[in-house]
Amino acid sequence: MNRIWTSLLTASLMSLTINAHAATLLVGSYTDGQSQGIYRYLFDSKTGQITPTPQQVVKSENPSWLVLSADQRQLFAVNETAQGHVSSFSVSRKGEIKPLNQVATRGDEPTHASLSRDQRFLFVANYAVKPDPGGSLVVIPVAKDGKLKDVVQQARHKPSGVNPERQAGAHVHSLVLSPDGQHLYACDLGADKVFIYRYDGASTDHPLTPAIPASVALPPGSGPRHLLFDAKGRHAYLTLEMSAEVVVFDVQNGSLVERQRLPLTDHQDAAAKAAGGLHLSADGRFLYVSNRGTANEIVAFSVGKDDGQLAFLQRRSVEGDHPREFALDPSDNFLLVANQKSDQIVVMRRDPRSGKLGETVQTLPQAAPSDLKFIE
Repeated sequence: MNRIWTSLLTASLMSLTINAHAATLLVGSYTDGQSQGIYRYLFDSKTGQITPTPQQVVKSENPSWLVLSADQRQLFAVNETAQGHVSSFSVSRKGEIKPLNQVATRGDEPTHASLSRDQRFLFVANYAVKPDPGGSLVVIPVAKDGKLKDVVQQARHKPSGVNPERQAGAHVHSLVLSPDGQHLYACDLGADKVFIYRYDGASTDHPLTPAIPASVALPPGSGPRHLLFDAKGRHAYLTLEMSAEVVVFDVQNGSLVERQRLPLTDHQDAAAKAAGGLHLSADGRFLYVSNRGTANEIVAFSVGKDDGQLAFLQRRSVEGDHPREFALDPSDNFLLVANQKSDQIVVMRRDPRSGKLGETVQTLPQAAPSDLKFIE
């Protein structure tokens, strides 16, 4: 009998130990092949291991970008389809996901979304592959129960036309709010500009108005993709997809003033230039940027304490194809890469002191992963 109780106690203690280090990992994906939608895994922040079998699979068409509410009890996913939609879900305290509703985005191929700081509106970026009518940003109200309402505002931009194949139309790739929640920044790959809007949460049908100045121009044919602010909102970082560069801005009363621009690769051929996501470490000391194409790398930079400027630190292979997105785990000891075209999630060890990426601790098969979000 004592042996039985000892075994049960040991198993119980092991379970408590795993749960103490566990975080919920949500994976968005493309469903054109074997993937079914959103996958929910457990991630052990002590070992860097993702559970080999998902705890839940939520069927959803091309949920390529995921957004969590501030309390992590609501989940939103853009459905990147020819006639775009966005879906809303509830998230229980155990992490269980249940669908709420879905609305049209009045545009094609939505690729990104973000929530207003007051959680009243979801901003959705319709990328739109076809140049006519091209991409747009839309504003969708969010009810208190997490359900989405119909679009109340839409904005379109004029394309640059520099690259006749990729910039004949506007292509809004991401929508990011300033840390104080007062401005929304629309990165338009087709326009070679970041458009700036003021946000007014008191308005129910027209919460966005163009700021002054209304945009910041980037080099012709560079293709702005994703924008990221530091914690204090003093500096911002932008990936230029088509030129494979990262830009550092000073933020001045909502305006973006370019301070620095660095290449992500020494290769000059266009195939090696496909900048993607970017993320700061929790302490703000290091910035990581993905470059897809034939490069397939994560490029690491150290961040200047006062001026926010970048210094090259490391170039690390993602050991796969097309790192669509990546994420730092809640402990900041691991970096996870969603390699879309090689159907895998690669987990790399990270040194918080040096900022460098180390050994690969796991390669998990996952069909067409596109986004990674943690629930703590």
